[in-house]
Amino acid sequence: MEELIVGRGELSIEELVAFARGKARLSLAPEAAERIRASRGLVEGWVREGRRIYGMTTGFGALSDVAIPPAETARLQENILMSHAAGVGDPLDAETLRAVIALRVREFALGHAGVRLETVERLAELANRGILPVVPEKGSVGASGDLAPLAHLGLVLIGRGEAWVDGRRLEGAAALAARGLAPLRLEAGEGLALVNGTAVMTAIGALAVHDAGRLARLIDLAAAMSLEVLMGSRMEFNPRIHAVRPHPGQVASAANLERITRASEIISSHRDCSRIQDAYTLRCSPQVHGASRDAIAHARRVLAIEMNAATGNPLLFADTAEFLLGGNFHGQPVALALDFLGIAAAELADISERRIERLVNPQLSGLPAFLVRDGGLNSGFMIAQYTAAALVSENKVLAHPASVDSIPTSANKEDHVSMGTIAARKCRRIVDHAEHVVAIELLCAAQALDLFTNLKAGEGTRAAYRVIRAAVPPLEADRVLADDIAAVLRLMRGGEILRAVEETIGPLA
Repeated sequence: MEELIVGRGELSIEELVAFARGKARLSLAPEAAERIRASRGLVEGWVREGRRIYGMTTGFGALSDVAIPPAETARLQENILMSHAAGVGDPLDAETLRAVIALRVREFALGHAGVRLETVERLAELANRGILPVVPEKGSVGASGDLAPLAHLGLVLIGRGEAWVDGRRLEGAAALAARGLAPLRLEAGEGLALVNGTAVMTAIGALAVHDAGRLARLIDLAAAMSLEVLMGSRMEFNPRIHAVRPHPGQVASAANLERITRASEIISSHRDCSRIQDAYTLRCSPQVHGASRDAIAHARRVLAIEMNAATGNPLLFADTAEFLLGGNFHGQPVALALDFLGIAAAELADISERRIERLVNPQLSGLPAFLVRDGGLNSGFMIAQYTAAALVSENKVLAHPASVDSIPTSANKEDHVSMGTIAARKCRRIVDHAEHVVAIELLCAAQALDLFTNLKAGEGTRAAYRVIRAAVPPLEADRVLADDIAAVLRLMRGGEILRAVEETIGPLA
């Protein structure tokens, strides 16, 4: 994608992620520019008339009853950025910042914020010219939206704050000058519009839900590989089982597992063995994976709506020449969805780690201990399982919902808040951990295939195995496993593994 044009139709999660992780330019559709001009015309007219409008001619939050003289409205907008820029912690990463900027431009393109076209275009230029504001990740309680981080973002527009340019951390004015830009002088309502909204939690959440969707397919693949070398059955993937309990995710996961293991000589070789049923981590993988899939689908729906919504206050409506005060900035829908998504991703890691244990434990697998010959001298994948266990344990702490908490702010004016950005940051960490756990399962399953048999695995399993082995050789003797885990994670995130499998057996659900 060379250009992301916003303001013409809805923005998809895939488009946002592609922009965040690529080098595409951000631009406004002509019809969006017209909407922005129309709403700005209303603001300028109201200011001339001396109308009392929240955040434009009054103070903010608990200070909304304080009238601001016309001569001070511009200063008011700069003050809100400076006073609200109280974030702490590590800066948000570059791809998150690009996603936040895209969502800010997308929201302003709806024409309900009342900002100037010049301000929206300058915001897009930050991403286009590689000026990425330094935005601390902590400080938002999720209402009125993401005030603190968005204030840090907005500071750079007026030449304050800090930004990254070509790997250098510069003062805001210096960062703009490095790209031939001058600071903006904000006008009535613009400071408030820049800090109001749910763009930070939504950007983090969109990246997380995209990655979780990819993981849902990869974990089906990992489970199929593990099932083969653990002498599991394909019976549990029979579509008749899932047709009588037709949760969409379960049906899709079972279909994936059935197709990945199709034509497996390994499974066929023990068709008449004495084992009656497989362990739950194998037999119930469609049910467990599928439940998480359904949670991911729910989170996608919520985030798709939020990405294309107007979440500021007040909201302007040019067609009726009015402004309405409301609470669309409250992050509760996003907070709940991302807490749910975090729990769903944690469960994927849980079941994957238990299959890793079955693979490395000779009493459960019948394979050499820790999947290595000459055990004792070599520890094999012993500590890889420790790492998976550590990540799963940390996920259990992170999966505690943020959205069940609320601490009143702004002198109790904002007496219920969402904690949506905390939910988003926790969720993304959980997804990252789950990806690492599944990478370890794929490594262990590939190693087990090397140790197990000369019989052929299923078509999808063989395709994945070839990609993994092209990057990571079999473990004949101990080496640094962190490098192997990182290599498989790159294959997962880069799409090489899924691409090879889908080219062999067709698209996975």
